[in-house]
Amino acid sequence: MAGESFTELLKGYANPVELLRNSKSGIYVYPVVAPEFSNWRSEQEAWRHTAVLFDQTHHMDELIVEGPDAAAFLAYVGINDFGNFDLNRAKHFVPVTPAGDVIGDMIIFREREDKFVLVGRQPTANWTKFQAAIGKWKVRLTHDPRSDSRPDGERILRQHYRFQIQGPDANKIFEKINGGPVPDVPFFHVDWINVGSKKVQALRHGMAGAPGLEIWGPFSDKAYILSVILEAAKDTGVDLRRVGARAYSTNTLESGWIPSPLPGIYTGDGMMEEYRDWLGADAYEAVGSIGGSFVTDDISQYYVNPFELGYGFYIGWKKDNFIGKEALTKLKGAATNRKKVTFEWNREDVLKVIASGFEEGVPYKWIDFPQPNYASSSADMILQDGKMVGMSMFNGYSYNERSMLSLGVVNADVNIGDVLTLKWGEPDETQKTSTEKHRQADIRVRIAPTPYAKEARENYADSWRSKS
Repeated sequence: MAGESFTELLKGYANPVELLRNSKSGIYVYPVVAPEFSNWRSEQEAWRHTAVLFDQTHHMDELIVEGPDAAAFLAYVGINDFGNFDLNRAKHFVPVTPAGDVIGDMIIFREREDKFVLVGRQPTANWTKFQAAIGKWKVRLTHDPRSDSRPDGERILRQHYRFQIQGPDANKIFEKINGGPVPDVPFFHVDWINVGSKKVQALRHGMAGAPGLEIWGPFSDKAYILSVILEAAKDTGVDLRRVGARAYSTNTLESGWIPSPLPGIYTGDGMMEEYRDWLGADAYEAVGSIGGSFVTDDISQYYVNPFELGYGFYIGWKKDNFIGKEALTKLKGAATNRKKVTFEWNREDVLKVIASGFEEGVPYKWIDFPQPNYASSSADMILQDGKMVGMSMFNGYSYNERSMLSLGVVNADVNIGDVLTLKWGEPDETQKTSTEKHRQADIRVRIAPTPYAKEARENYADSWRSKS
C-alpha cells in the first residue's frame, strides 16, 4: 500500500523473521554492470595476478551530508573516532542501534570541513537520514539511491561514476593515465590525479586484498574516463580485466569483509519503534530477505555487534556521546562476543551436494557459482557435536584458492583449524522465489583466518584486516 510504514507492514506477520524468510524480492542483484566481461574465473584471477577494473557506479547508495553541524552529527550517528578525520580522508563508517547492534556500514569521505560523502548499502543511508529528521542538527542531506536492480531497459543516471583499479599491475595503468607517477597516497587518504584531460579524486583502497585506487567524478564523464583507462591498459600491455557482477561480490571472500549483516533494527522500543514508523514498507529493511538453515522466531539472534566483526578499534570512546555508546561499553570484552572467521568448505561434501542435482529425487540446495547467496542476508548454522556454535553469513567460490569459502562468526572458544559442520539449505519451504524445493546437507568446514588471502592479511595497511 502506498505510504504504508514498515510498522504497519509488520502487523501482518507473526514476527519479522516470517516476513523476511518469505520475501519475494528474489536474489540480491548487482545492477546494470554486465554479469561477465570475459569469464568470472579469469576476472577473479586478475585481481591476484594482473589488474582489474571494478565498476562501482550502480550498486551503492550515495549520501551527501553537509552543513555547520555535519561533523558533529556524523560523529553522533557512527561509532567512529572523528578526532583524526582530516580533509581528504576516508573512514569505514559504522553505525549501531542503542542496543549496540550493527546497522550496516559505508565508506565516508571528508571533502570539506562541512561536507561528507557516504557510499555503501542502503541501511546506513536510511538510518542517517532518520537521525537527521528527528534531530535538530544544522545539516542538509542529499540522497542518490543505488540504481534499480532490474531497470528493464530504462535509462539509468547517477550523480557520480565510481571505478576502482587494483592488482599487481595497477600502478602501470595509473602512471599512464596520470602522465607520470601518481602521488604516494596513504591508505584511506584521498588525492587528485589526472585521467586524460580530467582531474579526478582518488582514494587509496583495495577490496580484494592488494591496495589500488578508487576514482570518481561526474556521471557525465563516465564514458570518457572508461575509454582512457582501457586505452592505457592496452598501451602498457597490462591484461586489465573488467570485472562483471558475477565475480564482483566474491572478492570479499579473500579479503574478509562481511557486506550484508542483517540490520539490527527489527527490535527495541523508543528510538527503534520511531524508526520503524518512519521507514516505508518499500525500504530495504522491509523487502530484504533472510536465507539459510538457521531459523528462529527471535530475529535478534541474527544481529552482530562491532566487536564480532573486528571493528572494535574504530570506536571513539572519548566522544561525549554517540548512539550505542552505553551498550558497547557493556559489550566490550564480553565473553558472549563471537569472532569473525573464514569457513573453508570440504571439497568432497560440496561435490556431493552438486551431484545430487544430477540424481533422481529431491536434491540438496543448489550451490550456485561463483556466488550461492540467495538472500540479502544469509544465516547458515555452524555446528560442533550437534550444537550451534556459529553462523555462516556470506558464501562464494574463489577460483584463486580453488575453494568454496564463507565468512561468518563463531563462539570465542572455536579455534583456527577446527573442523565443524555447516548445515546447508533451509529446513522447510518458504515463499522465497530464490529457493527451489530441496533437502538439507551437512558440509564439513575448516576454520581459517580472516582475511583468507595472505596478501590481504599481512599487507593491507593498518586496518581491521591486519588487526585481525
